[in-house]
Amino acid sequence: MSPSPMDIVFATKFLGALFAIMNPFITLPLFLAVTAHKTVAEQRSQAAAILIYTLAMCVVISLAGSHIIRFFGVSLDSFRVAGGLVLSGIALSMLNGQPITSHERATQEKNVGGLAARTEVEDNPAFYPLTFPMIVGPGTIATLIIYGAQAHQAKQYLAFSVVLLVVLAALFVVLYFAASIGKLLSTKMRVIMARVMGMILAAIAVEMIFAGIRALLPGLAGH
Repeated sequence: MSPSPMDIVFATKFLGALFAIMNPFITLPLFLAVTAHKTVAEQRSQAAAILIYTLAMCVVISLAGSHIIRFFGVSLDSFRVAGGLVLSGIALSMLNGQPITSHERATQEKNVGGLAARTEVEDNPAFYPLTFPMIVGPGTIATLIIYGAQAHQAKQYLAFSVVLLVVLAALFVVLYFAASIGKLLSTKMRVIMARVMGMILAAIAVEMIFAGIRALLPGLAGH
């Protein structure tokens, strides 16, 4: 049996983290709320624009993220701990049924800056606030940088690319058919999905934090 060309273990961990933080079904009600005044055709146009913006941001962050944190003198292990803390905060919000901070702030920021700014956002919300910071927020950025820096072999780079494309494809499909899916998903189903994704994200966050602490404080590894 020939070995897999892709690192399955790496892919599984990255998929769990990225899908939990970019969960299309968590984004769905936010997308429907922001595009409520648009036709189905306009919503699908927004979904395509969101896919392009999200892909571009994810590629830039994945390629340049680790270099940026090094430029500021921040080690990957320190960033791993910080990223784990960010993800744990988001996970707790999901478990407790509270608004995710970046999503809530995006809504608040829409109401600041005058009528012209609000009109522009409402007419074309694909980049702001839907792509950033709703989809590509602090948690997504931390996840991409941490797992991107962990990829050192060709099979890990392949796993990273495949997982990213799979998650983005799922996001696009859900948003493209948002009007139909929104009618099928009950509030209870959305709550259950949020709780499950929150628990998965919390477990991944704990692993990130402890991995970073072990690297920063190697003396703790023996205890």
